[in-house]
Amino acid sequence: MDLFESRERLDGYRAALRDTSRRVALGDFTRASGAEAMRQLLEEDPELDAVFAANDLMAIGALRTLRQVGLRVPEDVAVVGFDDIEAAAYTVPALTSVRSPMADQATATVRLLLGLIEGGSRERVVMPNDLVVRESS
Repeated sequence: MDLFESRERLDGYRAALRDTSRRVALGDFTRASGAEAMRQLLEEDPELDAVFAANDLMAIGALRTLRQVGLRVPEDVAVVGFDDIEAAAYTVPALTSVRSPMADQATATVRLLLGLIEGGSRERVVMPNDLVVRESS
């Protein structure tokens, strides 16, 4: 939770569900932490039927854990990641993911930086995202 991105994604998740009592397992954006977080969530709630991971690597780790414990995706547990990395399309099942427009983000960042250099004020920019629906949800 040290990264701004981590806090924003968790806040967005909670706001979308309008419920802060949902189970949350923290990780560090790696496959290993996604696998461990999935184990933790299943221990807390064996009837869990959906998981939203903070990034695709963690979602890939969650897929592995689910397969290891004999749960089927998406029949038993739906899994969604974030970032839509290339590997998301090649997991089994293919991972549903939220795609962020990286090129647009880079352009907006450069514009903001140039504006600050020229004496402008800090402003917040929220970029649109797209849900890329694949087999895991």
